[in-house]
Amino acid sequence: MSNAFALLGLPRAAALDADALQQAWLAASRAAHPDQPGGDAARAAEINAAYETLQAPEKRLKHLLELHEVPWRAVPIDDAMMSLFSRLGSALQNVTTFLKRRESAASALAKALLAPEEMRLREQLEEIAATLEDQRAALLASLPALDTRLADGDATAPGDLQILQARLAYLGKWQAQMREALLSLM
Repeated sequence: MSNAFALLGLPRAAALDADALQQAWLAASRAAHPDQPGGDAARAAEINAAYETLQAPEKRLKHLLELHEVPWRAVPIDDAMMSLFSRLGSALQNVTTFLKRRESAASALAKALLAPEEMRLREQLEEIAATLEDQRAALLASLPALDTRLADGDATAPGDLQILQARLAYLGKWQAQMREALLSLM
């Protein structure tokens, strides 16, 4: 993909204002829409792809890494993230076990007896989901400072950008798993 920031007329930044991004996308897509005079379907598709890339923080940071030509490397999970992953894994495993038991419950009474456990699992999942959201919000709040460091030429900033992108990607995946588990309990 080409430079999504340039395509939408936005500065290269880890932190983007959602309204500014949407306004830039609307203006660019209006101009490139195939129904408009001089419109181009291929350009419109490229503009939509740029918007999708910049809208999600994980994808935006990955795109910034590509633009900064940061070589790929494995990013180890720190102890706090590993602890959170362990809690999540255990909770998801408990949900899977519970769902099997609930499915095999033959009578209404057997299913009713599972209700307290289901409530406990829901509460546990919601607690972990809140922790995931707090972690994500904290990472997103650190983006402006990272932009400043990148603009100032801080040599360690691209590495920190890579770590931040990996953590956001993990959290995004874990949040999706949490939503799926909560829905399965309905």
